[in-house]
Parts: sequence; structure tokens; C-alpha cells
Amino acid sequence: MYTVKEVSKMLDLSEHTVRFYTDKGLVPSLKRDKNNNRLFDDESINWLTGVKYLRDCGMPLESVKKYVDLCLEGDSTIEMRYQIILEQKAKAQAQLEEAQKRLAYMEKKAEMYRETLEQHVPDRLNPAKWPRQSAG
Repeated sequence: MYTVKEVSKMLDLSEHTVRFYTDKGLVPSLKRDKNNNRLFDDESINWLTGVKYLRDCGMPLESVKKYVDLCLEGDSTIEMRYQIILEQKAKAQAQLEEAQKRLAYMEKKAEMYRETLEQHVPDRLNPAKWPRQSAG
């Protein structure tokens, strides 16, 4: 069994977030000790991992709760859960493509800075040094 602190480190979530997710009913297998402290087993870690990834893809909390509830209902909800996952997969794909664009931009900028440094040429990357545009 794991504590909130251990789980937060394990999943790279804040302790507050772990507590918040459990309070929202997103970890149905959560246990509590005699002092009402949250205790997490491997199943609880699985629930939290799923919640984390769904939230990271931008799924609203209410939709995550619906997904968890559908899981608890069993096999009759597989088609609905599949559709939810396909939607989140598409969103994750779009996020990945945007991240790849940002990375390519940063790689190009870094290469330009490297060339500027190595060739000891004037800084053409600083917008403050670009020619002024006349207004109108």
C-alpha cells in the first residue's frame, strides 16, 4: 500500500491533485486506514494513471468521471469507452503534432544562434534590431 505522498512522486502529480482526484471519485478502489488516511494499492495506481493521462489530453473532469463510471458498469460499456478513447487519442495526436511544430521551430532557432555564434556575424535574430516598418 502506498501513501498520497508516495503516489504523488510515483505519478508526478501534486499531493493536492491526488487528493482532489480521490475526492471526486476517480479512484474507486481507494482504501483508507483506521485514521482515514488514503491508501493506494496497485489497482488504485492504475486508476490514477488512467486519470492522469486522460486529463493530460485535455479531457474535462466530468468526462473522466463518466469514463470511470462506465468502466465500473462493466463490459456493456466497452463500445462507449472505446469511442471516448478514440476521441482522446485524436486530441493527443493533435497535441503531438503541435509539439512537433514547436520543436522544429526551436531547433531552427537554435541552429541560427549556433551559426551566429560560430561565424561571429551580426545578430539578425533579435527583433529589436530588425528594420523599422513605417506605419501606413
